[in-house]
Amino acid sequence: MTDWSTARVRWFRDIRSTDLASVGGKNASLGEMVSALGGQGVRVPDGFALTADVYREALAASGAWPKLAALLDGIGADDVGRLAKAAAEARALVYAATGTDRIRTMLVENYRKLEAMYGARVAVAVRSSATAEDLPTASFAGQHDSFLNVQGITQLEEACRKCFASAFTDRAIVYRNANGFDHLKVGLSVGIMKMVRSDRAASGVAFTLDTESGFRDVVLVTGVWGLGESIVQGRVDPDEFHVHKPTFRAGKRCVLRRSLGRKQQELIYGKEAGAGATVYVETPGEKRDRFCISDAEVLELTDCALRIEAHYSQLAGEPRAMDIEWAKDGPNGDLFIVQARPETVVSRRAASVIETYRVRSKSPPLVEGRAVGERAASGAVYPVSSAADLPGFPPGAVLVATSTSPDWEPAMKRAAAIVTDRGGRTCHAAIVAREHGIPAIVGAGNATTVLGKGARVTVSCAEGETGRVYPGDQPIEIVTKDVADLPRPRTPIMVNLGNPDLAFRTAMRPNEGVGLARMEFIVNQHIGVHPMALARPEKVIDRTEREQIARLTRHFDDPKNFFVERLSEGIGTIAAAFHPKPVIVRLSDFKTNEYAKLLGGRGFEPHEENPMLGFRGASRYTHPAYADGFALECAALRRVREDMGLENVRIMVPFCRRVEEAAQVIAALEKNGLKRGEKGLEVYVMCEIPNNVIQIDAFAKLFDGFSIGSNDLTQLVLGVDRDSDMVSFEFDERDPGVLEMLRLAIEGAHRNGRHVGICGEAPANYPEVARFLTKLGIDSISVNPESVAQTMEVVFRAEA
Repeated sequence: MTDWSTARVRWFRDIRSTDLASVGGKNASLGEMVSALGGQGVRVPDGFALTADVYREALAASGAWPKLAALLDGIGADDVGRLAKAAAEARALVYAATGTDRIRTMLVENYRKLEAMYGARVAVAVRSSATAEDLPTASFAGQHDSFLNVQGITQLEEACRKCFASAFTDRAIVYRNANGFDHLKVGLSVGIMKMVRSDRAASGVAFTLDTESGFRDVVLVTGVWGLGESIVQGRVDPDEFHVHKPTFRAGKRCVLRRSLGRKQQELIYGKEAGAGATVYVETPGEKRDRFCISDAEVLELTDCALRIEAHYSQLAGEPRAMDIEWAKDGPNGDLFIVQARPETVVSRRAASVIETYRVRSKSPPLVEGRAVGERAASGAVYPVSSAADLPGFPPGAVLVATSTSPDWEPAMKRAAAIVTDRGGRTCHAAIVAREHGIPAIVGAGNATTVLGKGARVTVSCAEGETGRVYPGDQPIEIVTKDVADLPRPRTPIMVNLGNPDLAFRTAMRPNEGVGLARMEFIVNQHIGVHPMALARPEKVIDRTEREQIARLTRHFDDPKNFFVERLSEGIGTIAAAFHPKPVIVRLSDFKTNEYAKLLGGRGFEPHEENPMLGFRGASRYTHPAYADGFALECAALRRVREDMGLENVRIMVPFCRRVEEAAQVIAALEKNGLKRGEKGLEVYVMCEIPNNVIQIDAFAKLFDGFSIGSNDLTQLVLGVDRDSDMVSFEFDERDPGVLEMLRLAIEGAHRNGRHVGICGEAPANYPEVARFLTKLGIDSISVNPESVAQTMEVVFRAEA
């Protein structure tokens, strides 16, 4: 190899992150991982890079630079037609300039070395690597072209020329304009990397934060069958896994939560000749119905991701969240890292301002999917089936498509919202939406058939992980709070939370933990089956319900394990979000009429005239009619505390009528492996029945703390059924009798050295109640997330 070519070809093992100006961000990162992390178990495929000097010198030799400058002068994103014409001419200039014998000779010499290591016509990935990409402030993700399954020198030369030419794709030009980069100063290197045969296995993307909330204490791993381009292009809905960083580092190897994606298609090697010969095929039903990687592989990828994050954070001198592409090799099962770059969107959000969107819709949603971001917007539907539809796209419309393409980005930036039938949270549509602060719903399934052109709709991503499209222009409320302006009272202000999908974003706002985590929300929304129907499936009489339960539990050897895994993942997500702050989990408190509505529930629940005062709360846990279901609740809590390592979880017993009943529940918890005091386990009781207050000294001997449930306590003090519209006007937490009960509860708990808080909405609804509780010295106040800021202000003033 000549001295000229030696200086312009760099093998990954000889590249470090400081070589960005020479080999671009992608190649610099690959070299950095090979050199610094190869010995730590982070596998990176072998390969080499053509430096940016090859690109610059080829354009200079052909006289292309002045022509490019003239073509790009004054080009803006709004003039789609002119942009497309200039970009196409610019690509043709670069393609022609880089087809030299000198470049071909370089490729032949180095490709032969790869062939000597891996066999003749070894398949490689040919990937563009710009000198301004994968920066902490600009990723350039998806702006330039890459090619997979490139075999032989003819295909390799063609792929390299197309990569160089992709410096002037429409989307790259728009991106450089938007981010202030000079078109003629950004160089392009090309990386040639041995292909990982993920076409025979799986691939995906991992982030060292949650991509929707920006929560930094989890690793998010996504995966699909086949080559990973299908995720980026949004062609499929991927599997998703979360792993909690702090407990993982502490030695607890456990997946926090998982979601089975539809994985509609897989990208595999094509049979036809030509650079990048790949083809999409429908994923067989059997593969769609199972996860593409095992828990052990998720944890291995998590380990790699944390090592990469730690290394790049050390290099940067500050915490640096990472966006990592991975691939599994089918022949040997090894996992490889094929790209790592700083995450540049979510991690840069200002944490000082709380912006909350609320959509008040009384209409049912037209379609649902995965929410991207936390905003909402209204607009007219504009379907897009191909790039030919884009010139007429009006600003402020709702772009609806099966999936999106990088070439659509100029139009996507002008959309009020984006809705796609397919895709997951790492697809192209999701990435663009996050970067531009546009609400998007991906994986909606049938949006293109349900949403008609011109129809006014409201796209809501403000309701957790599920995004919803409502008909018409629904009211959208936007509340903005500056965190720096919020007072910090001495009394801890906690949150009430039942939905795990809201846990990460809620935890990032001011709070002192979770005062009430509602188990029944998880059972209802994430399980949907009566616990006894899973513990005793043979007693489910209805054939249709048996079939539905069998379908839901098909991946589990025992139906009980379905309940334990789902419930533990829901509780674990909330506990992980707020870790190490306390999370008080209330045992199930469905009433019989509510339990009966769960799948398989009718045969296990009695009919009661007044379920509010019937078979609910503590009375169920030791009763033969529910003891087996209670054992499943305990198994889930034990998994959260022991397997997941989330010992910040405390247990709370609801609606405990008598001291004898309390003792029986404590014994039942111990029998099911949850012994009070063991491994720091604290057990609280809801103080919501007058007898809890009257006999508080006796209850205090059995429990570590009390949480006042103001709703039930008020109805039982005043004798008002809070479910009755006829007497609802009599329900008032400010009644002197109720306030006296609150006083006695707080003083009684303190007399016995026990923690006492309140988890009803009375302090949020009535500032005078919050002031009253503060003056009594209550130990904590827990309210719904949207009430935290207001409650902080009221309590702070009361403490003054």
